[in-house]
Amino acid sequence: MRKLGIDYGDARVGVAITDPLNITVQGLETIERNNSDRIVLKRLDEILEKYEVDTIVVGMPLNLKGEKTVRAEITEKFIHKLKCKYNKIKIETIDERLTTVAAHKTMNFLDINKNKKRNIVDTISAVYILETYINKAK
Repeated sequence: MRKLGIDYGDARVGVAITDPLNITVQGLETIERNNSDRIVLKRLDEILEKYEVDTIVVGMPLNLKGEKTVRAEITEKFIHKLKCKYNKIKIETIDERLTTVAAHKTMNFLDINKNKKRNIVDTISAVYILETYINKAK
């Protein structure tokens, strides 16, 4: 069974997934929220129909001191929706501090066009979130 990683943001939601053996993580896509979790949940329905997933890992946006932020409270409300809708799938959270910074560093290293960065930064962040979870589980 695969694991699904989510970087939940105001405008976009990055999604990543493991291979069936949970060895590697790959970015799947970035979902445009358009101020609606319904759009995100509908797309997650389609993804979960295609892949066998036993765990969803959501990045928790804590501040640098490790404290919850306003953004973390919004993320917790989204997690509640996930738990209600996907009650047979384990929902986990993991500290996502600096994943966006790491994603930007990766894109700079790869010399990715500035105009394309906005569309993929959340997906790369989701990859880092899921990799952190997988490595912590080992």
